[in-house]
Amino acid sequence: MKYALIGLGNLGRHLAASLLREGFGIVVSDLNRSAATALLEAGAVWANTPREAAQGCDGLITCLPSPGASAAVMIGPEGALDAIPAGGTWIEMSTNDLHEIKRIAAIGAERGVATLEAPVTGGVHRAAAGEITVLVGGEDDVYRRHLPAFRAMGGEVIHMGPLGSASIIKVITNMLAFIHLVAAGEALMLAKCGGLDLKKSFEAIRASSGNSFVHETESQVILNGSYNIGFTMDLACKDAGFAMAMGREFGVPLKLAGLVEQLFVEARRRYGGDAWSPMVVRLLEDALGEELRAEGFPPELTAGDERSR
Repeated sequence: MKYALIGLGNLGRHLAASLLREGFGIVVSDLNRSAATALLEAGAVWANTPREAAQGCDGLITCLPSPGASAAVMIGPEGALDAIPAGGTWIEMSTNDLHEIKRIAAIGAERGVATLEAPVTGGVHRAAAGEITVLVGGEDDVYRRHLPAFRAMGGEVIHMGPLGSASIIKVITNMLAFIHLVAAGEALMLAKCGGLDLKKSFEAIRASSGNSFVHETESQVILNGSYNIGFTMDLACKDAGFAMAMGREFGVPLKLAGLVEQLFVEARRRYGGDAWSPMVVRLLEDALGEELRAEGFPPELTAGDERSR
């Protein structure tokens, strides 16, 4: 199977590298060619445009920062959808709006192109190790056709159901992660102001009923001071907005998620859209004039760092 991957940001470049490691032929394209340097050295082929990348591929993967970017790549003036061979598949691995995916998928179906959504969750460090969780929505036969590629990119692969279902669960998982991040920051600050050792407090929380995946990962880069989880404030605000829109559409009052969304909006205004998302905790640090820092925590995570402290 031959794949093309468009979008070589913090996540996409690792997904492409995993496909290469597992022996898949892959064509890559990005607005910034330098993002592909390591991939080209490893055997990937460069395409100057999304349309060029799509020609002759079995699956065209997009991993882009917004619904607008996905639409521009797929159905814009130089869109890739028309270049995917009949019988091929568009695989949307961005966190996208389920209605937008269905809209583009309907256009693709008219051209004989199937669609799968396959957003991922678990953190950039897991994507780098090929261990990220892949959540897939779409027809079962299409899913099974591309399952080897999903297994190459991820650890656990879960077929959620028809198209749209993976978008919903991905937004839910991100909503929970944002809530957990704010809660972890408040917990660490309570420990700090209570005079506790923050490294011991991290370990105690990790070993307690109050533990979470977010605490095991993002608390570490907060305590280091880098805040670098490979996920920006712009992306967090986008995904939090998706959650609130779903709440309105499905009639679910997301009161806690709404409060957390406003904290991210405030943090983006203060620190910028390119700031790492854990900097939402810095709002509390700045308000109290107290930094959450401890020795022995990494500036960036690897797959082995979740329980390595």
